[in-house]
Amino acid sequence: MAKEHSFDISAKIDLQAFKDAIVQAEREVANRYDFKGIAAQIDYNEKAKTVTLVTASDNKLEALEDILISKLLKRGLASNVLDKLSTEDSSGGNRKQLFKVVDYIEAKEAKKIAAEIKNLRLKVTAQIEGDHIRVKGKQLDDLQKVMR
Repeated sequence: MAKEHSFDISAKIDLQAFKDAIVQAEREVANRYDFKGIAAQIDYNEKAKTVTLVTASDNKLEALEDILISKLLKRGLASNVLDKLSTEDSSGGNRKQLFKVVDYIEAKEAKKIAAEIKNLRLKVTAQIEGDHIRVKGKQLDDLQKVMR
């Protein structure tokens, strides 16, 4: 009887690397010439799992977002860990952009992934278990094909 092998698909992020990326982005903003004399801040709310960018204009807001994403990429985090929620006016004529930190797979997305695995027609099963998907199979080759 063959042993069954498995692997999990999840969207967990390295929280320490994420916080480090935010700190590095704040340092770069403090030292950049184009942000001198302009109120620019990056706020991370750990409980609400949100990141808020606040600065003077839309152009500066895009630059601030680019800085943050580049720091995330340097830390080995994908740029899609941030989901843009809204851009709005803030007090003092500033612009504010709100991001949600994505560290789980939504049920809708999990069903889509499980269906894609099933459509591969391999001898594997995909089970949705809360915030991750467990893929099981008897042959390692089939599991490796799913990973690709």
